[in-house]
Amino acid sequence: MHLRTLHDLRNLHTIRVLCALHRLHQRRRRHRQHRALKLLLAPLAAGLILTASQLPAAASPTLQQGSHGHEVMLLQQKLNSIGYKINSLDGVFGAETERAVAEFQRDNKIRITGIVNNATWRALKNAKTRKWGTDIPKPETSGSLSKGPLAPNGQTILPQSKVSPLISTAKSYIGVPYQFGGTTPKAFDCSGYLQYIFAKQGISIPRTADEQYKLGLRTKTSKELVPGDLVFFETYEKGASHCGLYLGGGEFIHTSSSKGVRIDKLTDEYWSPRYLGGKHIVK
Repeated sequence: MHLRTLHDLRNLHTIRVLCALHRLHQRRRRHRQHRALKLLLAPLAAGLILTASQLPAAASPTLQQGSHGHEVMLLQQKLNSIGYKINSLDGVFGAETERAVAEFQRDNKIRITGIVNNATWRALKNAKTRKWGTDIPKPETSGSLSKGPLAPNGQTILPQSKVSPLISTAKSYIGVPYQFGGTTPKAFDCSGYLQYIFAKQGISIPRTADEQYKLGLRTKTSKELVPGDLVFFETYEKGASHCGLYLGGGEFIHTSSSKGVRIDKLTDEYWSPRYLGGKHIVK
């Protein structure tokens, strides 16, 4: 009986040793597998980190009316800090934020859409505080080349005999760059350009687009326009905020914020939905 018990104990000890060796082998195997997996995943992880640190502007979110959240709040804070006043920094992309975005796009020669796209994000990243803005008064009309009285509102002001010379003068400045407040051939803004070419014909018109919109007679459709009439658009703010001279054939000449003085069509995909109306000013 004693010998059998001793034999059993020896067998039990052997089994325990074998089990311990098996567990050790399994741990070493898992360790090797884990180490191999780490080596395999390391380059991938490094690549992901590198990619994340070099995300292009294309990854920036597109923001527009109806957007909301942290990105909109950051946008509002940035615009407000560089001089584009937003009263409600609430993280909701409303009309006020859209106006500020459009003004920023205009000033940075980005296509004015009111939508924060990749180009707008890039410009905002390095933007500095502007030296002028909505708090600065509009330019005075004293800069007009014509010393005569301003053309009356609500009436036709352009003699038929001056239409052709006016259009020729307008086209002679194609390519002149855009500059906010520009009123000379060095650089024009949209209303400064119209004021300048009309002054060349001895006609003094107001300095700003919203005031120029008071000239002439309202038209119901663009089909009622004749060469020499004025066309107006609603871009970065409510009402007439952009203007041009109608050439006929559905074309108008104006000062684009991105490409300076140029000719475009009223049916252009950008201008068509922003068309506010035309004013008949030819006698």
